[in-house]
Amino acid sequence: MALTTRRRALTTLGAALAGTVALPAPRASAGEHRPCPRPLWRAHAHNDYEHPRPLFDALDHRFGSVEADVFLVGGQLLVAHDPEDLDPARTLESLYLDPLAARVKAHHGSVYRGDRRPLHLLIDIKTEGASTYLELDRHLRRYRHLFTTYAHGRVLTGPVTAVVSGDRAARAPMEAQTVRRAFYDGRLADLGGPAPACLIPLISDNWTLNFTWRGEGAFPDTERDKLRRVVRDAHARGQRVRFWATPDAPGAARDALWSELLAAGVDLLNTDDLAGLKAFLDAHPA
Repeated sequence: MALTTRRRALTTLGAALAGTVALPAPRASAGEHRPCPRPLWRAHAHNDYEHPRPLFDALDHRFGSVEADVFLVGGQLLVAHDPEDLDPARTLESLYLDPLAARVKAHHGSVYRGDRRPLHLLIDIKTEGASTYLELDRHLRRYRHLFTTYAHGRVLTGPVTAVVSGDRAARAPMEAQTVRRAFYDGRLADLGGPAPACLIPLISDNWTLNFTWRGEGAFPDTERDKLRRVVRDAHARGQRVRFWATPDAPGAARDALWSELLAAGVDLLNTDDLAGLKAFLDAHPA
């Protein structure tokens, strides 16, 4: 089964199991005010670009974070998971930057109307990190007032916060800048290190390399303590926490692991199943 087709099936299955197949919303009566559903700031759309409508499917599910993999090809930043999937029409601008700029303009300065918190755009660099980041920086500079900016020691929050992940060679040119429109995605090895949150606001790592528990049976006390210590230490430094490679098949194991992540204060829950995570977070409000 093709990867994109599998993801569509997973999203549909998650919605069905959670009982969240969308139905038309009832019309508000004249003069009645219906508040907009709250954004799900802890929801991260892993490999977002593989959904049928990149960015827009995540926004329709009220996600607070989306992920795009980029390759530098001839001065263009093309979005794909693998080199064989590259398409000149699928650029970072066309799939993400231009739609976000238009949405922020329509919403008078925010991605979600009435909520000024920034959407997180995780940009995973798949080609050589330093050169790709420098091209990314040139692209981001074209979108004035869209991105959270680091300028001479200060962080100026914008409607979208770009965080650079992937090839680790991106870090050196980022550290050398006095003004930049992106931040760096750290690893657990960076926790407690010298780099401040104004460079590394997010600590991400592979769940399977740090924990043995996969959501079945009891969560070992030592691992629960480790997880909570990681979150506590990161939050004390003003950093957020995310794990990838967590169980993502609908079922009790995934729900158990997500529940532990929420209880520990993990900031972003990683999924390919937009409807499944939306249903879970709606049923478990923070």
